Amino acid sequence: MNTETRLPSPRERFYRRERRSVPAARAFTRGALADWSVTGRADDVLLCVSELATNALVHGAPPGRGFLLRLLPYDDGLRVEVHDSGDGVPAVPQPGAGEPGEGGRGLLLVAELADKWGVDGRSPGKVVWCEFAGP
Repeated sequence: MNTETRLPSPRERFYRRERRSVPAARAFTRGALADWSVTGRADDVLLCVSELATNALVHGAPPGRGFLLRLLPYDDGLRVEVHDSGDGVPAVPQPGAGEPGEGGRGLLLVAELADKWGVDGRSPGKVVWCEFAGP
């Protein structure tokens, strides 16, 4: 008998640059988490997906483009990646810089809720990712 535990397969979906893409990305993630029986921290994952998807639409996906959401399970956790073709590197507002303006609050949430987060380059654009350790 094989007692080896297999990780769930990664999932990904491309979304166009349109308003309904954020709730669609959240629903896609909710479905994957349910299929994988992930319950702990599911709300944190869903909120981070919403924030990263919103950032990709507002700041990262030029007109006529979109973003790719990739969900990658690993040994004891989950990595969320949002790939877009926009320029710039998102950053969390620094303490003491005053209240964040229109931008930056979403990344504050991601930084607080996820165990790790970061930005990697790709051509064109970037990958903004966050990771959640398992229970």
